[in-house]
Amino acid sequence: MSGVSAILLAAGESRRMGVDKLSLPWGKKTIFEHCLDTLLRSKVREVIVVLKDRREGRRKDFKDRRVKVVINPEYRKGMSTSIRKGILAVDPRSHGILIALGDQPLLRTRTINALIDAFARRGKGIVVPSFRGKRGHPVIFHRDFERELRRLRGDVGGRSIIERYSEEVWTLPVKSEGVVKDIDTRKDYEGANDEQ
Repeated sequence: MSGVSAILLAAGESRRMGVDKLSLPWGKKTIFEHCLDTLLRSKVREVIVVLKDRREGRRKDFKDRRVKVVINPEYRKGMSTSIRKGILAVDPRSHGILIALGDQPLLRTRTINALIDAFARRGKGIVVPSFRGKRGHPVIFHRDFERELRRLRGDVGGRSIIERYSEEVWTLPVKSEGVVKDIDTRKDYEGANDEQ
């Protein structure tokens, strides 16, 4: 296996929700815990969790040795700052960097594994999942794109890189809607909870 490190972005401000959405209940866990556990059940080499501050680490006891916790004090400057912080902690042996969102509780482990398998077959480029023609997350970037990811600024993810290097992108159709559903509003949360 070529080795894929996951960066779990969990330092957002939840502005549209009005409360810390990652701490909301999801079954017997929180949304955050569920997303982390989904990643840990997959073939990823490690999960780098990017949090706002140390206190947030209390929401889960990080016992799994594959979990690295990174604090991003600049989180108010946008998602790009969390991506940059996470990349600094990535295992140098990993060929792939999977960027995962902390608010996608409908994402399935088998979907993550399908992306990792597709990336391993290709051995390069960018792998993006799609559901019914709509692209989603998580996305795996080959290590070749590390410099581009570190150059991101503001509240953006890797979309600009995907657009700039479109010939390097492999879109993988998946059967799970979880790749295109995240929790931004109370309505999203209630609707997604109904689908558990």
